[in-house]
Amino acid sequence: MENGTVKGMLFDVFGTVVDWRRGIARDVAAYFAPRDLAVDADAFADAWRAQYQPSMEKVREGARGYVPLEILHLENLEVTLDAFDLSGKVDEAGRTELNKAWNRLPPWPDSVAGLTSLKARYAIATCSNGSIALMLALARYGGLPWDALLGAEIAQSYKPMPGVYLASAAAMGFAPGEVMMVAAHNDDLDAAQSAGLRTAFVHRPTEHGPEQATDLEPTGAWDFVANDLVDLARQLDA
Repeated sequence: MENGTVKGMLFDVFGTVVDWRRGIARDVAAYFAPRDLAVDADAFADAWRAQYQPSMEKVREGARGYVPLEILHLENLEVTLDAFDLSGKVDEAGRTELNKAWNRLPPWPDSVAGLTSLKARYAIATCSNGSIALMLALARYGGLPWDALLGAEIAQSYKPMPGVYLASAAAMGFAPGEVMMVAAHNDDLDAAQSAGLRTAFVHRPTEHGPEQATDLEPTGAWDFVANDLVDLARQLDA
């Protein structure tokens, strides 16, 4: 399909642009190893991430008011430490240090080059469940060349609520049909498409590690399907 009237592009960040699992596992190992605590860093990262959707669901369903993702991450860390019998071995300063691992997630190898190419032709912005402060930290850490940092915080809600996509498109000054949502997650794209946005699926088959069983293939009628962000830029002639 031709890119038509697309003027702006919104990007999921965790998993699509940055490799959260590798970054979290790296920092978990760096924290616990010098303290002579044997922790499976990959398993810890997976367990911490597993609390992500359930914690946001309370906000989405109205059982809790909006709070920035950093707060949910810290609460989810408490649950994960309990599960690994580590609660009594990590003090408040340690919890704060561990939580900042989410500020230091490495971009996928193609991300900076792909985003840079796309930015030459389109306005590019985040549409993440992460806060503006968290997106800023990731941008500075990984050299991500965003034009704007949008998503959950400006909508005061979390994806896949339609208001997050619509508020982000409106903040760019574009109609929903003039904006393309880019993600490695079919459910994200399904919600964006239902809100009237164009869609592009990017393959990230190792986001959840070597045993990943979800989002290995596009499952919807997305406008574009790409191997990575550089490939997407090529398809869009950016």
